[in-house]
Amino acid sequence: MNKQDILKFYKTEEDKLLVAKTLDKLTIATTKNKITNTDFLDLRQISILEKLFKQLHNENHICFGGYKNAERKLVIFFSDKFESNIIQKNYNQIMSIIQIILPNELKNKYTHKDYLSGLMKIGIKREKIGDIVVYENGADIIILNEISKYVITNLKELTRFSKSNIELKQIENIHEVQIKKEEINITVSSLRLDNIVSELARTSRTKVEEIISSGRIFLNFENEYKCTKLIKQGDIITIRGKGRFEINSIIGNTKKGKIIIKVLHLI
Repeated sequence: MNKQDILKFYKTEEDKLLVAKTLDKLTIATTKNKITNTDFLDLRQISILEKLFKQLHNENHICFGGYKNAERKLVIFFSDKFESNIIQKNYNQIMSIIQIILPNELKNKYTHKDYLSGLMKIGIKREKIGDIVVYENGADIIILNEISKYVITNLKELTRFSKSNIELKQIENIHEVQIKKEEINITVSSLRLDNIVSELARTSRTKVEEIISSGRIFLNFENEYKCTKLIKQGDIITIRGKGRFEINSIIGNTKKGKIIIKVLHLI
């Protein structure tokens, strides 16, 4: 199946462009024995490409975002000439982290939004940036190496970071990502996806149908479009703009027969 035949399966220009660029990277890696990579992708884009790779029976790729459970990842392609463990030892040739250490007076003052808006202000496109790991006195920003010098130089010019220490470091120096879990209980009439998302997103069933159909819901890190999909213990639901939720346990039923579920909101 050639490139144009594959692209016919995708409805939006955005998805066609994503797949077309990916196929180009894959072709170069395969035919020229080079290691190639995409930009950083979100969960929806990764889900689209994973289905494409299954269709093409391609196993010579790695999805990696800098650390285990990273949300934004890039795809690295390689030919049969390379072993996957060789690729894994050379992540530093593709990505790095920019570490920002804030002065004492700014500890706990900046959020993910402050760092991201700073990057947008200096003209960095979102696809060139991976996750931003925020901690008490700073943040680690995962970036493509191709923009590292530009980012460091220009971040130092921003007023918000003028007193900060900004350094380029190898990806293995990233701070350990601490996932906080907030426990919440919800009550639903059934274990259908739309019922649960309605409670988690605190919105109407009508709005939920729109959210699901627009590709903003991920079940176990893959796009899920079926409102009627039944959810079970251990499933992870990601709602774009709302966060990630783990179905911890089915507690029981109310007197009126509704189901009580313990959910962990992964922060």
